[in-house]
This record gives sequence, C-alpha cells and structure tokens, in this order.
Amino acid sequence: MSDIGQSERATQNRDIALFQNELGYTFLGDWTDRPNNSNIEEGLLTAYLSKSGCSESKINRTLDRLRTEANNPNRNLYDNNKEVYSLLRYGVPVKAVAGENTDTIKLINWDSPAQNDFAIAEEVTLHGNHERRPDLVLYVNGIAVGVVELKNSRVSIGDGIRQNISNQQQEFNEWFFSTVQLIFAGNDSEGMQYGTIKTQEKYFLKWKEDEADNSRYKLDKYLLKMCNKQRLIELMHDFVLFDGGMKKLPRVHQYFGIKAAQEYVHRREGGIIWHTQGSGKSIVMVLLAKWILENNPNARVVIVTDRDELDKQIKDVFIDAGHPMS
Repeated sequence: MSDIGQSERATQNRDIALFQNELGYTFLGDWTDRPNNSNIEEGLLTAYLSKSGCSESKINRTLDRLRTEANNPNRNLYDNNKEVYSLLRYGVPVKAVAGENTDTIKLINWDSPAQNDFAIAEEVTLHGNHERRPDLVLYVNGIAVGVVELKNSRVSIGDGIRQNISNQQQEFNEWFFSTVQLIFAGNDSEGMQYGTIKTQEKYFLKWKEDEADNSRYKLDKYLLKMCNKQRLIELMHDFVLFDGGMKKLPRVHQYFGIKAAQEYVHRREGGIIWHTQGSGKSIVMVLLAKWILENNPNARVVIVTDRDELDKQIKDVFIDAGHPMS
C-alpha cells in the first residue's frame, strides 16, 4: 500500500475505526489519564449482568468472587488466569442469601456472541510498581480479554511482543493479565502475531487465512478475522488449553482442522486429519475430544496408537490439560 510506513498513531487511529465501524465494538475512549483502570471494569460488567436479569446482591457476590480469583496473591499469573478462565467458561456459582439455591451467573453469553458487550479502549494506563500503557485493550462485558500492541511499520513486531511479555512481569503489571485470553502484536509491514499469557516470543503465532487477499493491510485483515465477535467468543470457548503450566492457543491449521472435524461429527461421518511431525496432533486431539464430549454427553472417545511412546505422549498431554484418560 502506498501509505505504508505511516506513524504508529495513524495505524492506531485506523484500527480503532476498524473495531468500531467494521467489528461493531464500542469505543470507550483514551484512558491515559483515567484513574483505576482495571482488568475487571465493574461498572461495565454490572451493566451487562443487570441487563441479563441478575439481582444486585448476586451481582455483588459475582464481582467479589471474580476479583478474588483474579487477584489471589498466593498464586502465580498462570494459576490466577486459569481460575478466572474457569469462571468465564462455566459461570460463577452464587447464592443471594444463605439457604437459597445456588445460581450459576454467566459472565459471557457463549451461545449468542452478539448478546455480549464488546468494547475497546486505547492507551490504558496500568498503575502498578511501574506504569505501562497498552495501545489497545479489548473488553467483553467489562472484562479485559485482549491486549494489542501496535508498532510503526519500521519497528519489528518483535518489539511489540517483547513489550507485551515485559508488561506481564511481576514488577510491572502482571495483575492486569489474570483475565486476558489473547495477546496481539502487529504493524503494517509484517502483519500480526498472537499468543496468550506467558507465551514466549518464539512461540507467538501467525494467523494465515485468505492469503491471496491483498486488498488491505495484513494487520487489519487478521484483526478482522480473529476479533470478529463470533470467532473471538469461539476461540475463547473452544480453543484455549491449559497444558501443565503453559497456556496455549491453536495454530491456524489446528483451528481449521478442528472446525472441519466438527462438521463431520455433526453429520455422524468419519474422516481423517492428516498431520506432519511436530504439527501439534496431541493438542488437536485434546481440543476435539473435549468439544465432542461437551456437545454429546453420551459420546465416547477412543484413542488408538501404534507405539508405546506415542501412547504415553498423548496420555500425558490429556492429563496435563486436565482431561485424564481412563
């Protein structure tokens, strides 16, 4: 494109407009000078839960439980994030008063993504031991689920990745990332890479889809692909894996392989997903097996291998991911 090389500010303005006008997110504004920025914006979450029919007492208990899990000082970031994800995924069990039946309060409407409140803020100042200011933060129902670092096209994406990694250190703003599910870094010349909390730089991934389409910046194209409301909700619901101390997201071929397999399962048809060595077949098996069992409680998943080494490898992956094999 003729204007590649434009300033980081121009790129950021363009992508804010993309989130507003093409993805339908609400722009919350520039939060540089806003006090008490949080990964749990209680006003926004309260508004969503009220709209969903929750009483004030249940909302207060829900907020208290979410804050407690997100900010537990006796756990590391991985474990806090894992506990928060469980609340996002399965809901928060609460009672309005002692003796009442327990209700499960859903923080995210997984079944109808458009019913959630998607928003974005820029220059979100994080107050801690050392202030940091992510370029863009994505919120679903007031909960920070995504962070985007943008760079000038003459500055490597690697700088944005390292900035994201640095922000997660305890001496900076580790606390903010206990709710975050996806982390992005991009510029106009290289496109975009993504990871999650504590992802090492070498493991940040590239999303490749519609590669022949050069009608716009790759950065914009892949933000549109991954941050589309339907897909963002789907990625968080079906494609997040906590694997023995490492949180993982799918590579693009894993995502589309599982999506294709889901269609076959719906039709009750068999099929083959062909893998090369090192392509992540064990992760695909865990994610697909989990999806099958959740969508068909009567299903049984049988795993057959042709050697003991592979049998142990797959069994270990299932155990580390919290899904032991019987």
